[in-house]
Amino acid sequence: MILTLRELRQTLGLKLPIEGILLTMIDRRNKLSREVEEDVREQLDQLVYRTAIPRNVRLGEAPSHGLPVLAYDPRSSGGLAYKELADEFLERQSNRREESSP
Repeated sequence: MILTLRELRQTLGLKLPIEGILLTMIDRRNKLSREVEEDVREQLDQLVYRTAIPRNVRLGEAPSHGLPVLAYDPRSSGGLAYKELADEFLERQSNRREESSP
């Protein structure tokens, strides 16, 4: 994905900042999943959100009911993770505004 962004920036002259990297479909019971998460966090550090979205059946069911997970099952592990992500996103935005203020 980073290579694709780099290519778009060069080819089209677009300014596409990376707001953050979100790890999804994480299953910490799975060794490969844990290793990938660890590697991404190590390589991309501050770009990676602390919040990771777990594999969750409710996340897969929600679209088939025509609903976002927060309407379908807000207390599911996926729903709770997306709420946590929203809080983290807003925190990052607030910190950026504070850093850019005189």
